Amino acid sequence: MRKVNFVPGTKLTSAGKIVPLKRLLTLRELWRWEGRVVVFTNGVFDILHAGHVKVLEAAKAKGDLLIVGVNSDASARGLNKAPGRPVNRWRDRARLVAALGCVDAVVGFPEPTPERLMSRLKPDVHVKGGDYRPSDLPEARHAGRVAIVRLKGGYSTTALIKRLQGRR
Repeated sequence: MRKVNFVPGTKLTSAGKIVPLKRLLTLRELWRWEGRVVVFTNGVFDILHAGHVKVLEAAKAKGDLLIVGVNSDASARGLNKAPGRPVNRWRDRARLVAALGCVDAVVGFPEPTPERLMSRLKPDVHVKGGDYRPSDLPEARHAGRVAIVRLKGGYSTTALIKRLQGRR
């Protein structure tokens, strides 16, 4: 499928894929009308690594368009991550995720889970990495179906930070 510049008035750049919720809801209605399968996944994406890319590419393969929800800095701090997390600010994390070819749109959300966001977007498919079970995802009820993607072994942001700090 050919990539389409779907955000009016923007070029298809990483910054152009970061979409305010109001605009994204309008686009979602258009995509529903066009019969496109919209896939949603979410995360902190603090330090992007190959494990993230694997999950995002697998998510995109489940539909026509991939929307990625990125936790705000405040919500990321509330997720029991290590002290000092997130390392990167929201705008930087969102820009890196948006730069990936498999990602069609990025939206932020301030809550610990994307349940409120998903209740409005109503994606056709909700994808999460293999460290989750559908029963762990209260937001899953707002999607047509849930897909759990096997994680790439040996990749985690926490492990990467420990390795960089020499604390393997």
